[in-house]
Amino acid sequence: MTKKKLVFISVFVFQVAVFMFIVLGLVYAADTAEAAAGSNSSGWGYIGAGLAVGLACIGSGYAVSHIGSAGIGAVTEKPETMGKTLVFLGLAEGIAIYGLIIAIMILNKF
Repeated sequence: MTKKKLVFISVFVFQVAVFMFIVLGLVYAADTAEAAAGSNSSGWGYIGAGLAVGLACIGSGYAVSHIGSAGIGAVTEKPETMGKTLVFLGLAEGIAIYGLIIAIMILNKF
């Protein structure tokens, strides 16, 4: 599988997850608004959680694609730089984990 296909598939999967959170949030917000007038904060929480995960994963995917390709180029020229490139890749992947943690914190609040 080529790099472009892999990036496209991963971005597509995360966007589907964001879309599901947004739809779930809008449905829940509508139900809450009907049950108690003006009390739709839970729906906004689902939307915020979806955006936190989706945007963090898009940013992480972008960073990993650029750092990974540069790291492979550096390793082919100097094999001893492998450890350093893995550290940078781990930092880039951490962005997605931070987004997931924020989403879990948002969902636990509601």
